[in-house]
Formats: sequence, structure tokens, C-alpha cells
Amino acid sequence: MPFCALVDWGTSSFRLWLVDPAGQVLSERRSDEGMLSAGPDRFAAILEAHLDTIAAPADLPVVACGMVGARQGWAEAPYVDTPASMAAIAAKALRVPGHARPVYLLPGVAQRQADAPDVMRGEETQLVGLPAGEGTEIVCLPGTHSKWVTLADGRIERFATFITGDLFAAASRHTILRHSVAEPAGPFDPERFRTAFLAGLERPAELANRLFAIRAGALLGLRENGDGGSAVSGLLVGLEFAGARSRLGRIEGMTLVASGPLLEIYRMAAEAAGIAVVSADAEAAARAGLLACAREILP
Repeated sequence: MPFCALVDWGTSSFRLWLVDPAGQVLSERRSDEGMLSAGPDRFAAILEAHLDTIAAPADLPVVACGMVGARQGWAEAPYVDTPASMAAIAAKALRVPGHARPVYLLPGVAQRQADAPDVMRGEETQLVGLPAGEGTEIVCLPGTHSKWVTLADGRIERFATFITGDLFAAASRHTILRHSVAEPAGPFDPERFRTAFLAGLERPAELANRLFAIRAGALLGLRENGDGGSAVSGLLVGLEFAGARSRLGRIEGMTLVASGPLLEIYRMAAEAAGIAVVSADAEAAARAGLLACAREILP
């Protein structure tokens, strides 16, 4: 018998899991019907269509995280301020008004510091889905907007966002570097990435110059034209790691919440930086966090 439906509803993707009281997945649905394609009026229709497909009971509750709870989403679930625990996040879940089925949207987390304002929405659910730890630990969630987080006894204490993915997209598509980055991206070159990463990490002030050097190297025949993607990525990830050190202090070890190519790229970067890594699957963490919150929210 199903307990509830768990939904991770982001900007561009939709993932739903029907789970029993023990958290076992009974059925799942996936699509590209994220916030951008849903628009302001289609969230209910999209959700109910997926639930109908898996024959979910009409009164089955839903707990959802991600951009579905943003200002541009189905309904805005206001941020919880740091420090934020799982219980605090669950307590601020917003029930979608005017919808017959009970649908609860988890809030994001806000860092209201004048010198370091920051927000997350969706990642907090992955964080509370990690195995409970004691003491202070650093967690990295790489992506278009990478998050570096300090957890203290499982609470989200502080964090920093780095728009590394946005910078890569802008640099490789809308600057002179578009002539040096293959489209689609060429084969990943681990050694070139590592060299560029260390340059970005150890000499971040030279970033703008080193980015142009990728183009200059191709023009002068020192590099194949179109093979610069690994170097651009390495420089920008190196800049991110340098910023994380500056913001969070010395980092000797971290939990890396990722999957696919990003997991391997960031593991490689951490190794080059001398940081010990424990990895956690991003999707499993999101599902575990949703389930933990659902158990707090639902009777």
C-alpha cells in the first residue's frame, strides 16, 4: 500500500516516486516537464497525469521539493533561514491551496547575511537525505549553480553558491572562446582539465588572462582549435574550489553529492586539490530527504 508520492520538481525536470511506508519505491515517473515548461497553470495537470498513470489513489498525499515551490512555481514556499534542520524545513512545508489532493511543497533555505546573501531550493532536501553525521562537515553539490555547504550535526549552517555552469555556458557560447570549444563539447581531456584546474585554484586572479590564452594557443598552433572545453572547465572549477576555500576555510575532506560525469570531474578536482572525498548519489539523497520530510509532515 502506498504511503505517499515524492516529487523532485526542478527547473527542467520532473521525477516522481510512489513509496510504501518503509520507503520502498513502488513506481516512478520521469519527464522533462520542469518549471520552465509547466508554466503558471499546468503544475496540477502535470502532476495528476503522472499520478493517474501509476494508478495512485485520489487522496494520496504528495511531498515535493525544488523549483515547484519557488516564486515562479506552483506556489511559493517561503525560505527557512540558516541554521536549518530537517525538522525546521518540514515544519515550513506549504500545502498547495485550492487543490483537492494534499500536496506539500518544501521550502528552500536562505542565508540572510549582508556580506554573503545566498539561497538554495531543492539542494536542502538532498542535504537532509544524507546519512546523519556528528560534528562539522563540508558538502559539495556540483551543478549549474554549485553549492558548498557546512553541516553541523546535520543542520545547514552556512553555504556558498558558485555559478560555474552558467559561466562555462556563457564563456563557451558567447565569447571569443566559442571558436575554441567544440560544439557539442569535444572529448574530455583529464590531463588538460587537471592542469587548468590547478591554475584556477592556485592563481585565481589570472583567470581572465588564462581564459584568453586558450584562444591564443589555438591561433598560434599550440593547441588544436576546438579542444578547449576541458581547459575552460578546469579553470572555472578551480576558481570555484578557490572560492570555497576562501568562504568556508580549510577543506580537508568533503561529501560529494553528484552522479554521472559531474561526479567524476569533481572527484578528480578534489584529488588534485588534496581533498578526501566521500560520494553520495544525488538522486538517492533527494529521495531520502523527501521521505524524511514526508514522515514529519504526514500523519
